[in-house]
Amino acid sequence: MSDATHERPLEEGIERDFSRQMSYGDYLKLDTLLSAQRPLSDPPQHDELLFIIQHQTTELWLKLLVHELRSARSLLAGDDLAPALKRMARVKHVQHTITDQWSVLATLTPSEYALIRPFLATSSGFQSAQYREVEFLLGNKNHDMVKVFQHDPAAHAELTTLLFQPSLYDELLRYLARQGYAVPAGCLDRDWSQPYRSDPELVEMFAEVYAAPERHWGVYETCEELVDLEDNFQQWRFRHLQVVQRTIGHKSGTGGSSGVDFLRKALDLTFFPELYEVRTLIGQ
Repeated sequence: MSDATHERPLEEGIERDFSRQMSYGDYLKLDTLLSAQRPLSDPPQHDELLFIIQHQTTELWLKLLVHELRSARSLLAGDDLAPALKRMARVKHVQHTITDQWSVLATLTPSEYALIRPFLATSSGFQSAQYREVEFLLGNKNHDMVKVFQHDPAAHAELTTLLFQPSLYDELLRYLARQGYAVPAGCLDRDWSQPYRSDPELVEMFAEVYAAPERHWGVYETCEELVDLEDNFQQWRFRHLQVVQRTIGHKSGTGGSSGVDFLRKALDLTFFPELYEVRTLIGQ
């Protein structure tokens, strides 16, 4: 009797065992997940479910972003560039998804939002710890942002830890230094809790990479992956700004921020400044 003849009944038996032991809903904890949408409006407002699901799904995608960015950072710290690039590629796909989601929330008109806004009280996306983790992992460090989470000891502790750790870009620069690239010492030995500042010497180093991509292909590819990642992040920020503007105009946000003006300022922030500045030097 062939090996295949022996294997098939065993496979079928395993499949039957799993079907008895665990269902699709069990594995995904759907009872918990699908019971987490609890509108507060009274009388009930049809559009509140949209608002809740939009933000809950975004938080799930942010959880995956944090997972992938942490992994990419760890892989760079271990000089394992190829799988780090794979993580970054997945991050970009997630970014496209959460950006596209804004089009769903944009179907909420100002009149419809006005009916559910009172029930949001002071809750705000500004208070998303996972979003702040993503920004810290990408290098937008800010001590004041940690204070927002003093009411949540677990989130406060996690963000404090991240604040004082190297970002993804910091780990890339450390990786490049170990590979023999002329990374300025100030980029390698600094206070990780402070926002990253551009270094002209590093721009020159990246200019050499872009001048001969065939000789520096891995680094060249990584730089472009990061530029894609930042470009996607800016598109997400801009789409957020547009949806907020069309929904509440220039009113203040529910969490007390200045709303549209706050979001517009965020568009000026950059994670990887040298990777944009180097473009001015290319071809000169």
